[in-house]
Amino acid sequence: MSASTPTTRAPIAPIALTPRRRPGRRLLSQVTRTELRLFAREPVGLLWGLGFPVLMLVVLGSIPGTDERTDKFDGQTTVETYVPILVAFTFAMLALNAMPPTLAGYREKGVLRRLSTTPLPPSRVLAAQILIHGAIAALATVLIELIGRFAFDVHLPRAPLAFVVTVVLTALALFAIGLFVSAVAANTKVANGTGAGLFFVSMFFAGLWLPRAEMPDTLRTIGDCTPLGAGVQALGDATSGRWSHGSALPVLAGYALVFGIGAARRFRWE
Repeated sequence: MSASTPTTRAPIAPIALTPRRRPGRRLLSQVTRTELRLFAREPVGLLWGLGFPVLMLVVLGSIPGTDERTDKFDGQTTVETYVPILVAFTFAMLALNAMPPTLAGYREKGVLRRLSTTPLPPSRVLAAQILIHGAIAALATVLIELIGRFAFDVHLPRAPLAFVVTVVLTALALFAIGLFVSAVAANTKVANGTGAGLFFVSMFFAGLWLPRAEMPDTLRTIGDCTPLGAGVQALGDATSGRWSHGSALPVLAGYALVFGIGAARRFRWE
């Protein structure tokens, strides 16, 4: 009887320990890249949300006399007064004029209906839109602040943390409103009309046409209850070197919470 030959086993491959990204994060990354490519094909939002407010600042700063301090604007120059307004302008333009027609158009064309058959949750679509438009608005904010500083001698925010917190809350409030309009608008025309109406009303209370310092007390009080009125007030306070001492930040947080929840609950695929 011959001795049995021992069986030769193949070596066991080592188990890869490289952590994998969570499916949700991977889905968000894929959706964001796709949305970014689509956004780049029609750069209207980029021109209005980034180029237009920067151009407005350059034109305003080039007008003689806008660099002189005046009691009408509480000792500030006209350019200094309008820098926070233009920061708010770029967020409002993208949140209310660019994003709602895009999402409503997806619904109208059946894109969202086709996505509803996939494992993709609606939160990823909404988050991708916020990331793209928010990044463009943040870039515009940086450009406005730097151009104001080096071209027109407007000092940078003296309370940087308060400024960043205010910008984030303003962005969340406006994008929450924009997403809510996107969620409930029946079609692109409704989204366009509603977003444009909200934009012009909001920019009035932000002081684009009539600076807040020149508004009657009643208008200023009403403006303090609007997202852009509260945002511009808090941005101005942060630029001057202090946290907003009024109700501006709670107002912004309230808009972000209420309309953010409303957008998530009312979102429709078709």
